[in-house]
Amino acid sequence: MKLTKTTLLSLCLLATTTIPAFSLAAAVSADVSGLQQEWARIKYQVPGKDAKLQAIHALEDTAAATVAANPNKAEPLIWQGIILATDAGIVKGLSALGDVKQAKALFEKSLQLDPTALEGSAEASLGSLYYQVPSWPVGFGDDTKAEEHLKAALIISPNGIDANYFYGDFLLQAKRYDEAVKYLTTASQAPARPNRQVADTGRHQEIKQALAAAQKGAAKAAH
Repeated sequence: MKLTKTTLLSLCLLATTTIPAFSLAAAVSADVSGLQQEWARIKYQVPGKDAKLQAIHALEDTAAATVAANPNKAEPLIWQGIILATDAGIVKGLSALGDVKQAKALFEKSLQLDPTALEGSAEASLGSLYYQVPSWPVGFGDDTKAEEHLKAALIISPNGIDANYFYGDFLLQAKRYDEAVKYLTTASQAPARPNRQVADTGRHQEIKQALAAAQKGAAKAAH
């Protein structure tokens, strides 16, 4: 191949456009991984409500900074939403609705950017909000919308631990026990996620408890 001035110019332009893109993707991935790891530590390993809140509030600041640095990336938005929803879960009550509404808006924005990001985590997370938040006039809870989003997550990640857990938990809350057993069993058999050992261990404990409740409910319904 003869390297003309035009060819050399094209190669130089390719280098200057692609290398920063890869660097940016790596930086976003590293930032998101940091949010994931700290969230798992807070949720599953930090004892006590006050300590959890202090840690999650600090992580909210980090998440907001990550989103500000990457305004058109779905992954940081998803994790900012998850962190705010976790804060709301710790606080509970009406005072948590502000964080829940903000989390909802973040998930919706991330879906506009990339509905498949993080294996459909925005769909699963949004669905979980819809079935756990009170319905109107207190909140925006809606079981129909919850199921729509949870099923959308399963289409993207049919064997994923979170997609199956959240849909299984939704079915458990709806007293659809046989269906809940099916999805919670799939969640319990989900493959381990790279670098997510703390999160997976904690999630498997939640799955174990939910599956036991679903099996107990199914057994009672059968008699």
